[in-house]
Amino acid sequence: MPEGIVMRSTGSWYEVRTDDHQLLKCRLRGKIKLKDIKINNPIAVGDKVVYEYEPGLATGIITEILPRENYIIRQSVHKSAFSHILAANIDQAILIVTLTFPRTSLGFIDRFLVTAESFRIPTVLIFNKIDLLEEEARVYQKELIALYEELGYKCIETSTLDNINLDEFHATIRHKKSLLSGHSGVGKSSLVNSVNPNLKLKTNEVSTFANKGVHTTTFAEMFEIESDTFIIDTPGIKELGLADIESWEVSHYFPEMRDLLGECKYHNCTHTHEPGCAVLEAVEAGKIAESRYISYLSMLQGDDNRK
Repeated sequence: MPEGIVMRSTGSWYEVRTDDHQLLKCRLRGKIKLKDIKINNPIAVGDKVVYEYEPGLATGIITEILPRENYIIRQSVHKSAFSHILAANIDQAILIVTLTFPRTSLGFIDRFLVTAESFRIPTVLIFNKIDLLEEEARVYQKELIALYEELGYKCIETSTLDNINLDEFHATIRHKKSLLSGHSGVGKSSLVNSVNPNLKLKTNEVSTFANKGVHTTTFAEMFEIESDTFIIDTPGIKELGLADIESWEVSHYFPEMRDLLGECKYHNCTHTHEPGCAVLEAVEAGKIAESRYISYLSMLQGDDNRK
């Protein structure tokens, strides 16, 4: 049976790249949908699948999903009991953030990092649209970058308008399969177009009234930028709900808290109020950033992370 890679998902039809680099429109054999009843998309972009051709038609049927090397998931916004797989079999996740027009909250950044950490997927932070920042905001962004780089996350400042660090962005994605994510309007499509203008991905201006982007990507889709270099573009995410992470393990996915594992007085410490808590002591001493600790508490409480 032939195998292929899912390049695009529209919810009911999938574009599968065949061994000879052709795109085959496929649908899913119904019985596979019953396996993961908590997942609202049984097949994700990046999945390796087995397919067969439909007799007499120019379409195919996906008969099997091959084991995933990894995947990254978020809680469904509309169905709290369900989760949505953003992508599968990726080498890295790249979160595009902007401090203005639109604003990406630190809570959203930290939640994305925790999600990627929980699936052991390396993450790069791209601080885009630096041409829009006033001096005070530039200083603040440098402070944020220092914070996240100290935690082990690669950070790049970019501007497609002023052609800043686009070569570094290109080098970061080269020879890898990367998931690109972020709010609508942060410039994902413009960054991809800067690397490969032939793709001509649709871009939209950010609304000046609401300071929010307009969704230009409706479905997840994977693009081949160049030989052995793929980017998975996802619809702009307004909110990122944690999925498959228990409250007791959230701190494990904060590197600065993970370093203190076993140093609290109580083995089941929640790092919220207990005496002898190494994490609380580190926060008070300034060794753990207050913004990161606030994000941690927000995740424990299941708060909205858009603010």
